[in-house]
Amino acid sequence: MRKLLIVLCLAVLLSVAAGPVFSQEAVDPNAGAGLQIPFVDLTISQPESNQEVALSIQLILLLAVLTLAPSIIILTTSFLRISIIFDFIRRSLSLQQVPPNTVLNGIALFLTLFIMWPTFTTAYENGFKPFSDGEIGLEELYQETEKPIRMFMYRQMDGKYDNIQLFMKMADMEKPNTAADVPTYVLIPAFILNELTVAFKIGIFLFIPFIIIDMVVASTLMSMGMIMLPPAMISLPFKLILFILVDGWSLITQQVVLSFM
Repeated sequence: MRKLLIVLCLAVLLSVAAGPVFSQEAVDPNAGAGLQIPFVDLTISQPESNQEVALSIQLILLLAVLTLAPSIIILTTSFLRISIIFDFIRRSLSLQQVPPNTVLNGIALFLTLFIMWPTFTTAYENGFKPFSDGEIGLEELYQETEKPIRMFMYRQMDGKYDNIQLFMKMADMEKPNTAADVPTYVLIPAFILNELTVAFKIGIFLFIPFIIIDMVVASTLMSMGMIMLPPAMISLPFKLILFILVDGWSLITQQVVLSFM
């Protein structure tokens, strides 16, 4: 009986809800004629000139660059160094998944925006804004947008151009007279190697105090005969206490930001 009542109630509700719809269609059968789905046609035709072929190739290259844009932005900004340093912090504290990778990458992203904001502002004011106003062309847009990013990469090398010399030598290119003579495709990998080197140096310094805590805890446990007890389990609280007492996140963030200035 209960199931029968439920079925009857559902039938009544459906009839009440469908009633206005059918009545509206009966009154105005063309009420939905204004809603039309657009027809999208993607055709491939034979090119009529070399310019059309060149335009198609440029479009394909543009799509390829757009797919690689996140990697290009990550590798040409301060994101690489910051993310590596934060990962070293987590490993030195003997933490596996705290904070998770998403949180660390988010912190690195916003710190990158904070550090790179003057560079992005310069690129916008000198490149994109004049281009949108019609004052410069596409080639000038690329040059003016590229200049501040190149200057940022040069500043981070701090006069140590060994990596640039390495790639120039591998490319069998002549020694550049000025920084402007270094191609961008040589400058970017040199900058990446420099950032990896700097990040690993900072990571070593971060590991030293926590390694000392591990050594002290391990030697103490061995002297007490507690060989089966994992030293990492005992040293972890002491590492966290030390990190909190010195306000580790603020101190490391400040030093990381200052390393780019």
